[in-house]
Amino acid sequence: MIISASRRTDIPAYYSEWFFNRLKEGFVFIRNPMNIHQVGKVILSPDVVDCIVFWSKNPKPMLNKLDLLSEYTYYFQFTLNSYAQDIETGLPRKKEIINTFKSLSSKIGPEKVIWRYDPILLNEKYTIDYHVENFAKIANYLKGYTEKVTISFIDLYSKITKNIARYNITEISDSDKQILAKQLETIAKENKLTMDTCAEGIDLSLYEITHARCIDNRLIERITSYELDIAKDKSQRFECGCVVSVDIGAYNSCSNACLYCYANYSHEKVAENIKLHNPNSPLLIGELQPDDVVVERNLKRNKIPQQELFDMPMRDASKLNLAERDG
Repeated sequence: MIISASRRTDIPAYYSEWFFNRLKEGFVFIRNPMNIHQVGKVILSPDVVDCIVFWSKNPKPMLNKLDLLSEYTYYFQFTLNSYAQDIETGLPRKKEIINTFKSLSSKIGPEKVIWRYDPILLNEKYTIDYHVENFAKIANYLKGYTEKVTISFIDLYSKITKNIARYNITEISDSDKQILAKQLETIAKENKLTMDTCAEGIDLSLYEITHARCIDNRLIERITSYELDIAKDKSQRFECGCVVSVDIGAYNSCSNACLYCYANYSHEKVAENIKLHNPNSPLLIGELQPDDVVVERNLKRNKIPQQELFDMPMRDASKLNLAERDG
């Protein structure tokens, strides 16, 4: 099982105490966003969890607690954009975030900190030239502290229309995506970074830009040194390359207040949910209610057992590069 923590909210920035309490107790409750009285219980034992994928714009509160993750494999999707506080209203200054990125990378390794420059939006202020100039500055600061950068272009979901209305943000044309991607990839390469795109249908392979798997079985296999038997996550968008994971976050609970965010689109609801948060509750937001139905999810590791590998026919085992892995 892979834990996603979380696409829905910034757990490292705002809920790290709660998260580590959940690891200590060994389980977490997750409300079904489509049926709020349906609650899943997910076991968080290291015997069950293959990897934890953290998503954050400011994981600084976790930096002095990473030793508590010693029994787990994990990596970070770290979003670091060039927007000012008109767009990303709740974030610290960029210099502080860059220093946090470097500190995190120094502690856990550059392969475990993926730089996300997303979503890219365009208007009179945030032009193609603006992105090129500031992407280059950030890439230079992060050189040696990460191996990859993932980009995406803004999706104008109906949920965010109200929040971005006054900023004259429009759909980005394919031609502008091509122009921007080509220039950003050149900068990435100059800084020894590979580049991919998150859930984008556009083909940018001409510029050596591939499609990302943000929940990435290939990276997990690399940092765990074992193979996974895991499928693509069919609950995500068609363009998404992620493999199956369990997200333990909650919508409308993030204080980053980024205007483009589809998961936290109501400032009023965010404020309400934050008041309901209890770091000792099994739920991220609120407490278990009398009419809630809790069902333990039958989840297990996706690791292919070593004995099973050796029992495979040689023509199949060869696909797993056993000779290379065995030295």
